Amino acid sequence: MKTPRPSLRRLAGFLALFALSGPGATLAQTPPLEVTTSFSILGDLVRQVGGDKVRVRALVGANEDAHAFQPRPSDARDIGTSALVVVNGLGFDDWMTRLARSGNYKGRIVVASEGVSTIEMADDDHDHHGHDHDHGHGADPHAWQDLANAQHYVANIAAALAAADPAHAEDYRTNAAHYNGRLKALDAEIRAAFAALPAERRKVVTSHDAFAYFGKAYGIRFLAPVGVSNNAEPTAKGVARLIEQLKAEKIPAVFIENVADPRLIERIRSESGTRIGGTLYSDALSAPSGPAPDYLSMMRSNFKVLHDALAAQ
Repeated sequence: MKTPRPSLRRLAGFLALFALSGPGATLAQTPPLEVTTSFSILGDLVRQVGGDKVRVRALVGANEDAHAFQPRPSDARDIGTSALVVVNGLGFDDWMTRLARSGNYKGRIVVASEGVSTIEMADDDHDHHGHDHDHGHGADPHAWQDLANAQHYVANIAAALAAADPAHAEDYRTNAAHYNGRLKALDAEIRAAFAALPAERRKVVTSHDAFAYFGKAYGIRFLAPVGVSNNAEPTAKGVARLIEQLKAEKIPAVFIENVADPRLIERIRSESGTRIGGTLYSDALSAPSGPAPDYLSMMRSNFKVLHDALAAQ
């Protein structure tokens, strides 16, 4: 007499029950931690530390200007459902905190820049001679443009993720340590490359004053017709003075930014006779198909574009 075979339906049910009750089933069923960040660069840093344990939403996307961001009602609702909210701080994205409150977010707001060494802005935010002054009115918020500062961002993010999701704390710490190793390696590479260039060639002009940290870290003098906010209007006097300075100091190149209108830089280039050295990524990543789809690629792209232009004879 033959033993009856279990029906396919019963077999499928048994296999499903086994999968749910087997070793590691609880971890497999754990949904990713929902994290909302203010802008794309910060979103990538959270992804690098969180890996597949997080689902990240950056409100200001690739090639978008956080200075000009206008939130939608749906953005507040999305923040309200997040397990964690991460902001840059230093006045860059204060709107994010207000948006979180309006969305009834009750969790922690993590300031990724906490503990970084800041550069103070000068009395006149439109002064294109840079921010490195002792008598400023607030900190320049673009701290991520120094790879050493980015390591503080990563450490702060890892600690926040571990506190929000203790079950995966070791994963976050391991990811952060690995990623910071890559940041340190690129930092050393950039320092060595720019140190080999003559100091008189390490001068450039960009659309707005977003690269003071990069300049201080790697020995580049950045000048800009507009201050830290890309929305500010340049003065005719300031632009004329910058053009004269370009001519007098024989500054090798001017650079377009991915989040800025290129017409002002094109005018400066035309009237000064200086060439355009390429596109830099200041406040946002590029699209996935571009040269700066993540933070490390962005810093490497900026480094390469600047170095190629300044090293050219």
